[in-house]
Amino acid sequence: MDVELRTVTERLRREAGVSESYERLVATGDAEELAEVLVGAGQPLWARELAAVRLGIAGDRRAFEALVLLLNHRDPSRCAAAAYALARLRDPRTARAAAALATNELRIAYALYPVRLLTELRAPESAPALITTLGRRLAPHDPYGKIALACVEGLGALGDPRARPVLTQACGFPRLAAAASAALARLPG
Repeated sequence: MDVELRTVTERLRREAGVSESYERLVATGDAEELAEVLVGAGQPLWARELAAVRLGIAGDRRAFEALVLLLNHRDPSRCAAAAYALARLRDPRTARAAAALATNELRIAYALYPVRLLTELRAPESAPALITTLGRRLAPHDPYGKIALACVEGLGALGDPRARPVLTQACGFPRLAAAASAALARLPG
């Protein structure tokens, strides 16, 4: 078990309390049993999350919808777990879903992990979504500085020259200036 999965399972162990169901879900190697938890009525959130993350890491695409819902959850630890599993799932729908979440202004407060996932995926949708999201954050007194910074860093990592105008504009914001300058330096040309 890798460090990320261990972190998720320990957090969910605390949520589950003393539970035979938890121990069974952690121990099982049966993908069908995990998939049943995703669609079964009355399953607690911790159980659905554990099943989705384990299936996602295993590359089972039945976890996709549950993981996308968790990626947009208000609890950052659930978002982080979902992003980790989605990156390993290798489902071609992932980048499009992450881009939709990152650019949704109604859910912008929860966009940090979709932005980070887009950077990790390096998909064709990544740079356009980060450019759009960052452009919207470049307004006076925008309260989503962490998301703007993640976009700047992501665009630097992606090295897409289409980001030059928005990164140049980001240099005019004190909280983003250093990161934007570093990102611009990473762009070709």
